[in-house]
Amino acid sequence: MQLNGMERELATQTVGQRWALVLSYDGSRFFGWQKQADGIVTVQSALEAALSAIACEPINVIAAGRTDTGVHATAQVVHFDTSARRSAQAWIRGVNAHLPEGAAVWQALPVDSRFHARFDAFGRRYRYVLQSSPVRSPLLLNRVGWTHTPLDMDKMRQAAAMLVGEHDFSSFRASACQAKSPVKTMYEVSLKGTPQLMTLDLRGNAVLLQMLRNIVGALVYVGNGRISVADFADLLNARSRLLAPPTFMPDGLYLTGVDYPPQWQVPTPQPPDWLWSFE
Repeated sequence: MQLNGMERELATQTVGQRWALVLSYDGSRFFGWQKQADGIVTVQSALEAALSAIACEPINVIAAGRTDTGVHATAQVVHFDTSARRSAQAWIRGVNAHLPEGAAVWQALPVDSRFHARFDAFGRRYRYVLQSSPVRSPLLLNRVGWTHTPLDMDKMRQAAAMLVGEHDFSSFRASACQAKSPVKTMYEVSLKGTPQLMTLDLRGNAVLLQMLRNIVGALVYVGNGRISVADFADLLNARSRLLAPPTFMPDGLYLTGVDYPPQWQVPTPQPPDWLWSFE
């Protein structure tokens, strides 16, 4: 049922206000996004505890997407409902005062009560930062992925280009994945940087469990010559995880943005400059 403006305002006053938050976190400090058993520190549990402290009532959040242990975010989006009347700064500075180190809210937006952080998202953006060096830099530990083998970026770009479009990504799907369909659409894929430090940017409608880390693992195999570009194409078409290289480490993977229709007025930020934004 469609509500007119006055009806929607009255409904919002009755049930409270819906807010959207944009937050960043260091995935190496948490056991993933999703709330787990008592005592397990996850991003969701830490955020809900901090929000509840500021709202003085229990708060539950819904995220645009889950991230695994070790996976970071520069712009995760969540929404929540509350009857508490607080300013945007209270949801930012107040909540951050209650969050553990490694997580911070940096934007709070009052949104329409119909906005849904997960179901209204039509695109999700990720960046994988990869270092190739004989010795792993201790200064980049937990921040970037690493391989000791030299990489051929031209061959990796050729393989990565095959990912654009709608595909069955079963070859890059974790066995524990519960998604109803392995078919996803990748809108953009780009590889930038140098053979020693590169970024892989991916934007798609959704991803499967460990799909991006499995893609990176396969691209590393292309880059170091263990499989050819043609082998990568065969792997994609095979739709079998049994034929794919191992899952790559989570360290270099970042959720960098979520795309929403303009009507919700939740803008998509650009990846921060500090995240190796190569031209």
